[in-house]
Amino acid sequence: MADARKVVAGLFMSLDGVVEAPDRWHFPYLNDEMAAAVGSMHAAADTLLLGRVTYESFAAVWPHQTGELADQINSIHKLVVSTTLDRADWTNSTLIAGDVIGSLVELKRQPGKNIHLTGSLTLTRMLLYAGFIDELRLLIHPIVLGTGERLFPEGTDRVSLELARSATFTTGVLDLTYQPARPHSRR
Repeated sequence: MADARKVVAGLFMSLDGVVEAPDRWHFPYLNDEMAAAVGSMHAAADTLLLGRVTYESFAAVWPHQTGELADQINSIHKLVVSTTLDRADWTNSTLIAGDVIGSLVELKRQPGKNIHLTGSLTLTRMLLYAGFIDELRLLIHPIVLGTGERLFPEGTDRVSLELARSATFTTGVLDLTYQPARPHSRR
């Protein structure tokens, strides 16, 4: 039986692969095209998957925001992966402190929309290497930062992906969606 839902990871990235602290460099590229792209990712999901750092960052900001995207993010079911948090108090949040993969396997079997993983670099890497991400959506910004944590640092294990969709925004941001490569196309 095929999975009823997809795990879709979305990240803002610089041309040199930096994903760290997008709040410091992403906003000059935010326009209606990008807002629509990000909004569509959230609209296609009924669950938001977050690591501890992203959860704490989002929980400090989003409950105080208004508008359509804020309403989506605040009302969506949130799964927070953490071994250090005792609780997740933001509306509709559930803490996963144990078997992340097992919890997500069970969730994927249930009917519903996508599970959207945003930010959460450690969690994104873990799920990508475990073969658990169905789509990796990168919004690559036309900026070279020169420093910062990269999605794929030196020494990263090989992960074969196929480009499933691409678009270019008027700001020069590339909106790229990758899926796991089919066995015959791995190089």
